[in-house]
Amino acid sequence: MSLALAEGARAGGDAVRGDTALRRGMDLLLGGLTLTAASPVLLLLAAAVKLESRGPAFFSQERVGKDGRPFRILKFRSMVAGAEKMGPAVSGHRDPRVTRVGAILRATKLDELPQLVNVVKGEMTIIGPRAEVARYVEHYTDEERALLSVRPGLTGPGQVYFTTDQAGELDGVADPESHYIEHQLHPKLALDLEYLRKRSIALDLSILGATAALLLGLRRSREGSG
Repeated sequence: MSLALAEGARAGGDAVRGDTALRRGMDLLLGGLTLTAASPVLLLLAAAVKLESRGPAFFSQERVGKDGRPFRILKFRSMVAGAEKMGPAVSGHRDPRVTRVGAILRATKLDELPQLVNVVKGEMTIIGPRAEVARYVEHYTDEERALLSVRPGLTGPGQVYFTTDQAGELDGVADPESHYIEHQLHPKLALDLEYLRKRSIALDLSILGATAALLLGLRRSREGSG
């Protein structure tokens, strides 16, 4: 499957600004420094996850990376153990599988911090498109497959948009996965494509600012701010 995904990515990849050696160097520098500086916070968050519910502190899942290559993404577990066997891969704010600590981690994007390990390993970059599971990538258009020509990001415009505007829409939906594919996936991917076409230091700083606002609780979802 990864070969077909990679071919689709190359076909539509000319319109986007791809990864560079400079970006990789910054990922190593900033990712390594942040991972080191945040290690006490990571330990505290891991302990909080473990104390609230049984199961591992971390959640690992196969995602589709650059050129369609699969890799294991690392996150703090925000749901009860075994949640992936109990329901869909996407969820809203009021999904009963989400723990209390998990809800806070998701709202602030702190659940994504362990992905700094993926960044340092070269599987991800700090800012880029969301790393999706394979069954959602199958619904990408030829144009959207250009997103697979770059490394997925720890954060990015599509991820911020889903956290602040889209996630709550899944609450109460009979089939969250179908709703996500039909109504949310492509608008989110459009934001990531637009970002890659205009990729610049100034735009990266703007996205980092939006992400920092989430971390600090200064930017809320539409549901939370209403």
